[in-house]
Amino acid sequence: MSLDYLEPVSTEVLETIEGLPDHVLGKNIEIFTKESGLPDLLNLKICLIFLNEIRNSYYQISKFNSNEFRKEFYKLYPGNWNFKIADFGDLYSGENVEDTYFALSEICCELKQNNTIPVIIGGSQDLTIPLYQSFLKSDNLVNIVSVDNRFDFTQGEDLISSRSYMNDIITKSPSRLNNFTNLGYQTYLIAQEELDLMDKLFFDSYRLGEILTNLKITEPVFREADIVSFDMKVLNSLTDGTLLDGMPNGLDSKAICTMSRYAGISDRLSVVGFFDLPNNTFFLKLFSEVLWYFVEGFHCRFDEYPIAINDGFKKYNVSMSDREIIFYKSTKSGRWWMEMDNKNHLDNKMKSSTLISCTHQDYLDACNDILSDRWWKATKRG
Repeated sequence: MSLDYLEPVSTEVLETIEGLPDHVLGKNIEIFTKESGLPDLLNLKICLIFLNEIRNSYYQISKFNSNEFRKEFYKLYPGNWNFKIADFGDLYSGENVEDTYFALSEICCELKQNNTIPVIIGGSQDLTIPLYQSFLKSDNLVNIVSVDNRFDFTQGEDLISSRSYMNDIITKSPSRLNNFTNLGYQTYLIAQEELDLMDKLFFDSYRLGEILTNLKITEPVFREADIVSFDMKVLNSLTDGTLLDGMPNGLDSKAICTMSRYAGISDRLSVVGFFDLPNNTFFLKLFSEVLWYFVEGFHCRFDEYPIAINDGFKKYNVSMSDREIIFYKSTKSGRWWMEMDNKNHLDNKMKSSTLISCTHQDYLDACNDILSDRWWKATKRG
């Protein structure tokens, strides 16, 4: 069983939990210990797995102290959550990086088959590769959302690293990648060749300024995601606690918590990773809140994937100058979707799922004869 690769939570952490109040998270989740063994998978909804595989990191990053983080996270009080959460301990790095990739992919695959969301914490962002590999046994196409200040395409190098992992995902066969979306890129950190490649592949991207101006535009993106990969270097230095060593611009604490909650709300999302984590006391406190908001988002899911538009949806037909687009609004969540016109596009990969998440503003724009960029790119990817 793939879960045999995991190591239990340390005695040091368990002793700390003993001294906490009865209602905190540390005393209300299942924990993999040496004495009790792995928690039962039955009805388990969210599973935390920690690791420190950084050998393929392009950057110099320190190892994340998972035990110190646990001490912070388990002090928090849960929301009105009525589902099982578990800490499945640590995945130690294999003899080589490929061993770690294999183990992580197998673990994610097993947990997803159990309808449990693996939450991968620590290591470098190239670990998105095994998260993606865990989907390859299925025929379904995969959408990846990366919250990052860069696209992470290679620039004239073959090395797989946290700076170039997307090249491996794009080029390896068999390919199950339908769409890659970047949230939070900063143009001065991106080579023109990378921008050109994003356009050529009709992938979606949102600049940092767009997101900070209107965080709500990211919600439909997360709604379409199978995998969400957070590179915490996307935070600015005042937010991540790195001060002079970090980035002057980036997401702030409100933005990262909101986006983590959006990821949790996504009914489609089945695996999430938080990578390149700074190792300082301030960040441990912030990341505790980021993870708390992800779980809170899961609690607020609307059970709207896959979409059943014949029940609980209002239909809106919008006639534009060159086409007609049908929009649907959920009466339960108030969220919007727009229909893809696959009849006009041969061999469209989206033909089994003709709806794409959107915002109310996309509907208003269509009423003013402005076509959504996401609709256009999704059609072209077909």
